[in-house]
Amino acid sequence: MRGQGIWIYRHLILIILTPLLLLPIPLIYNTKVAECAFTLLLMGVYWLTEALPVSITALIPAMLFPLFGIMKSSQVAAVFFKDFHLLLTGVICLATAIEKWGLHRRIALGLISIVGVNPGRLMFGSMVGCAFLSMWLSNTSAVAMVMPIVEAVLKQIVTAEGEARELRKRALTGTSNLGLQLDEMDRQDEKAKENMSVDPSVEKVDITIEKSIPDNQGSPCDSEAQCTPSQGYYRTRQDHLMCKGLSLCIAYSASIGGMTALTGSSTNMIFAEYMHQLYPDCNSINFGNWFIFCLPISFISLFLSWIWLHWLYLGSDFRSVLHSKAGNNERETAVAKVLQEEYKALGPISRQEIISLAIFSMMVLLWFTRKPGFMPGWSSLFPDYPGYATDATVALLMGLLFFIIPAQVSTDNYETLITWKDFQSCMPWEICLLVGGGFALAEGTQASGLSYWMAKLLVPLGVLPKIATITIVCVIVTCVTEVASNSATITIFLPILAPLAESIHVNPLYMLIPATLSVSFSFLLPSANPPNAIVFSYGHLTTWDMIKAGVGVNVISVLGLLLGTSTWGIPLFNLDIYPDWATNHPMTNSSIIPH
Repeated sequence: MRGQGIWIYRHLILIILTPLLLLPIPLIYNTKVAECAFTLLLMGVYWLTEALPVSITALIPAMLFPLFGIMKSSQVAAVFFKDFHLLLTGVICLATAIEKWGLHRRIALGLISIVGVNPGRLMFGSMVGCAFLSMWLSNTSAVAMVMPIVEAVLKQIVTAEGEARELRKRALTGTSNLGLQLDEMDRQDEKAKENMSVDPSVEKVDITIEKSIPDNQGSPCDSEAQCTPSQGYYRTRQDHLMCKGLSLCIAYSASIGGMTALTGSSTNMIFAEYMHQLYPDCNSINFGNWFIFCLPISFISLFLSWIWLHWLYLGSDFRSVLHSKAGNNERETAVAKVLQEEYKALGPISRQEIISLAIFSMMVLLWFTRKPGFMPGWSSLFPDYPGYATDATVALLMGLLFFIIPAQVSTDNYETLITWKDFQSCMPWEICLLVGGGFALAEGTQASGLSYWMAKLLVPLGVLPKIATITIVCVIVTCVTEVASNSATITIFLPILAPLAESIHVNPLYMLIPATLSVSFSFLLPSANPPNAIVFSYGHLTTWDMIKAGVGVNVISVLGLLLGTSTWGIPLFNLDIYPDWATNHPMTNSSIIPH
């Protein structure tokens, strides 16, 4: 009982003990570097353990930096709200409209219906649909939209598969018309009771589904052990494995798809804002360049992850994906019917969906053409104000339209596509505070010199080949993001890796881009990110299932990232050249590094 009491108050104990244990650092060394290190470690522990809500932990710099004399309170407050928050506001307006009017369900059901209802194709279609949605919406929203659709399909697959097997069994044993046989048995029993005797030749019909029935699908259900009935509503182990595979593909595809667009995840936007603040002369990061670089990586990771999950849960017979077998007709027909009914229930596309889709398309087009790099963009129409208009400008302009355009053409009532209440319910205010705290922490590590002191410790990594250094960085970030939130991880590493790249005279983008994308590779634990937690809550998976599958997806994603960085990423971002915008950075001078 005493142990239970301690466990209940574990967060309070961590909140009190952590600063006490770290207090000797600023007391003994009494430097700005030590005081900032105290703040960084304190926030790191709170973020990793979530002893305090992550958004509340993000407010710690606003309290400690002024007390330590690192930054004024007004300076800390100024960095809490950045261009990122304006971009996020516009994107959430779009996401709110898409969710409110059901456009997400139409997109997801349409994509899944196109690829077919074979389990392998259904898995691939679900991954593509969820990845596409997560490019423009938050990963959490994409999973929350797609998983209920997939869950309905899974239940239908399990039911139809069981019925098909039972029919095949009855056909093989000559008991296909079980109802007539049972009626005949009842009549025989009644006749026997009337005669006060029972004919011993009448035996009870055994209708148990034998485990040895050949599955004939090229699936993992090849042995007796694999075909034993599972718990719950799973009729066989094969059904359970299929549910696991489809569930995992939703969680993983959301994270992979989210890294494709610069606005696809909060970590991407944090990176873009950090680059804008630290290297204002850097013009390499924009929506178009990022999309061109990440799209092939996402496709490679998505396709290879599908192969891995298919092999792990559906078997190694990929021919069934290309050719639907006759034995699968009962199941696939039933599943196709479910999808058709779901899609028909949406009705014809509404006026609100058309307008939302049009604004969404316009937003993407303006993002791509603002400053594409290979040709002049529309921002060149304002030569007197270079760099003034950003992706946030586009997002706000398009987002504002949702509050202006009426949802219905009616003279009785004027209601816009979204209301403030709709927007407020979707706006992730905790992310705004978390990101603001990350910006404040990054600013404090630079002002105190802590980031460059840490970079000096890591300078020996400069003797390694560049690709080896990047690999080490990706592996470290991938491991940390499994136990810490993605936004917290990137805000911790950006202020460390940027000065490290400068110290070893490497293009900072060579370090920061792979590190930013690696933050999205949190595939191992249900608690690693919200998409994993949502999928895990449906009950098909265990923690070990996610670890086993996530290791393979992690390896695939990191290798795909390294391939992209070392090939098409080099000419796209000029990664092999140390840029002038880094050389002119005022903090590059190594004399500021404390000794």
